Amino acid sequence: MNDNKKFDLEDRLIDFAVLIIELVESLPNTKSANHLGGQLLRSGTSPSLNYWRS
Repeated sequence: MNDNKKFDLEDRLIDFAVLIIELVESLPNTKSANHLGGQLLRSGTSPSLNYWRS
């Protein structure tokens, strides 16, 4: 595998996780937004962490 592509994917996954975090932070402070935001935060940030461990 080309090392440049591997690092590109890593960078894109981190950028995606940052966007997810920023999105969740911008949600209103309501019960439903907190619930959905928590799920989105877990599912949107896990790919970068799982990729990093492999």
